[in-house]
Amino acid sequence: YSPELVSTLASSGKPVFVDFTADWCITCKANEARVFSSEEVLETMERQGVALVKADWTKRDPVITKALEKFGRSGVPLYLLYDGKGGEPMVLPQLLGPGRVLEALAEIE
Repeated sequence: YSPELVSTLASSGKPVFVDFTADWCITCKANEARVFSSEEVLETMERQGVALVKADWTKRDPVITKALEKFGRSGVPLYLLYDGKGGEPMVLPQLLGPGRVLEALAEIE
């Protein structure tokens, strides 16, 4: 993860999903199991050409900490969806399900 990578991908016209997570985060693991094991979510992301970026905060990386603070967060999880059109990202809920991700993807299609 780097802010520059996300900016480059998002400004290239490509949707970007950023997953701020950590190995010790129980909520993150539950969301990963529910959302990222969903065939429908994965197929929709692939069809829409969504770039997946993981921001691993397991070791409390200061660059990731700064990004979290920018969105008013002091920890993980944080999920951002950039539409690839240069706007601000959509901030998704901390408790995530496949339906909510699919709704967000439909909004940017």
